[in-house]
Amino acid sequence: MSNYLHSGLPSPVAAGDGLDRQFWDGLREEQLRLQRCRSCRGWQWGPEFCCHHCRSFEVGYEATAAEGTIYSHQRVWHPVHPALADQGPYVIVLVELPMAGNVRIVGNLLGDPRQPLQIGAPVTGVFEHHNDHEPAFTLLHWKGRD
Repeated sequence: MSNYLHSGLPSPVAAGDGLDRQFWDGLREEQLRLQRCRSCRGWQWGPEFCCHHCRSFEVGYEATAAEGTIYSHQRVWHPVHPALADQGPYVIVLVELPMAGNVRIVGNLLGDPRQPLQIGAPVTGVFEHHNDHEPAFTLLHWKGRD
C-alpha cells in the first residue's frame, strides 16, 4: 500500500510522560491497544493516569479488535497544514469500538474521498507504517467493510 499520508507533517511520537507509548508500540506491531482499568474493567481513550469510570489508578493497556462503526465523520476540503495542500478532500472518521466498551477513536477513512458516508457503517483498521522516518511510526486508518 502506498502511504495515504503525505510527507512534511510532523511525526507522531509518544508523549514525553510515556502515557500513550503502548498505544504507539501496538500500532507498530499491527495491534490496537487501548487503556483498560484493572479494577472495573472499563475501557478508555484518550489515555489518562486514572480510570474515567471508577477513578482507580490501576489502568493498563490491552489489545482489542481494530473493528468498529462510523460514529461521526467530516469531509475535509481545505488543507489545515501546508503539507496537505494537494491532499484534499479527505475524510476523517470517529470510529466507535464495540469490542472496547464503545470507546471512540479518530482516523482517516481510506478510499474515494467523495464516497457516500453513513453513520453506523462498519469499518476495519488499516496500519500504515512509516519506516523511513526517525523515529519510525505507524498510523491507524480505517476502511469500509463489506
